[in-house]
Amino acid sequence: MRWLTLYARSRQVPATLAVILIGTVLAWAFTRDGTGDPRLTTLALATGAMAASTGLGGQDPALDRTAAIRWTTRRAAHVLLAAALLTAAVLVTGTPAALIARDSAGLMGLAALGAALHGAHHAWALPFAWLALAFVAPPPTSTATRIVSWLLLPPDSTAAAWTALVLTVTGVTAYALAGPSRRG
Repeated sequence: MRWLTLYARSRQVPATLAVILIGTVLAWAFTRDGTGDPRLTTLALATGAMAASTGLGGQDPALDRTAAIRWTTRRAAHVLLAAALLTAAVLVTGTPAALIARDSAGLMGLAALGAALHGAHHAWALPFAWLALAFVAPPPTSTATRIVSWLLLPPDSTAAAWTALVLTVTGVTAYALAGPSRRG
């Protein structure tokens, strides 16, 4: 059990949990009126994914790369567990579970892709950039605008589901196989 505690501390899990809790409480407080607007919930999910992204790399990337254990499975499990934890935490807001699960998986896939491309210290940039783009995108009338604004689309949107799935699979695969970039 000690190794798990040390691993969690090295990946900033306590701070990440605090950010997820604060984001969830704020989203819940502001969505209690039942307006159905997914923006605050999506903002809480993105904040949690950005916080979790800092733990996608250790303090010493060279040490991670030379470890005598297989990282591929652990890296994939780390990303998927973070998405599951984020989903479970934000369910209290009353937003449809399908939307929360889809957005959590897609955002963590983006964070994992960011870690693989730019390092864990900059992995937050991809979820943040996509969230900002989704907030300012024009109404989703074409396939391209549906892909851009997938975070805010209803749970039954096919374009949003496929976009989230592609981002999740791409991000988890890239991060699991390559690990965090040394550029970070």
